[in-house]
Amino acid sequence: MSVASMDVPRWDGPLPSCDEVAKMIDHSLLRPELTAAEVEDGLATALEYRTASVCVRPPDVPRAAAVLSGSRVAVGTVVGFPHGSGTTAAKVFETAELISSGAEEIDMVINIGRLRDGDVASVQAEIAAVVRAAEGRPVKVIFENSYLTDQDKTAGYKAAEAAGAAFVKTSTGFAPGGATAADIALMRRTVSPRVQVKAAGGVRTLDALLELHRLGATRFGATATAAILDDLEGRRGGDPPAGSATDDPSTGY
Repeated sequence: MSVASMDVPRWDGPLPSCDEVAKMIDHSLLRPELTAAEVEDGLATALEYRTASVCVRPPDVPRAAAVLSGSRVAVGTVVGFPHGSGTTAAKVFETAELISSGAEEIDMVINIGRLRDGDVASVQAEIAAVVRAAEGRPVKVIFENSYLTDQDKTAGYKAAEAAGAAFVKTSTGFAPGGATAADIALMRRTVSPRVQVKAAGGVRTLDALLELHRLGATRFGATATAAILDDLEGRRGGDPPAGSATDDPSTGY
């Protein structure tokens, strides 16, 4: 069960600042039906709330790079998305092309079937090839945990670390399940502190985000960025920043 669908208690611990939480969010613009105007609106949201990054579809990278130039918001994008079934050569080519277009972070989907087959060596080799193509930019490896056993997951997470990934990530947001508390805890105890954990898929409330952060997630793929940060600002007793208090329909996980 994902955190979004669980009855997550209201967070009763210390509240981080809005800036601290914003720096954990990759604002997502990945839905296939998004229009150019909706992408522009999503980029404006990322700039307004000063998120860590905005994660856009590959053809949107040049526009995102232009809009976000000079800001602290990084341009992220996806490789082999959402199924992970492309060839390694295609993923490497896509990574290089996107970096040349202005991408600063790469979220890649593994070959899920190969991992389920137990072919960990080929999964690790593919991740390593994408890491090399990224030329030092952070690579976040998407596992689509809802399709995997715990044995598959731990083997995959270890392979990602050995291949040089910067993050292990729960899901694309397009599979039957998303981020879960159990998976975040498993990811955190499997990889070393060098590798960060990204939760994606269904993290739509401040309480869910803070609970998963407590368990070890340090980055979140989110569409409900405005709602999360407005809620936090309200709980801290300030006036909410300008922006919608509901999910932005233009965005993607």
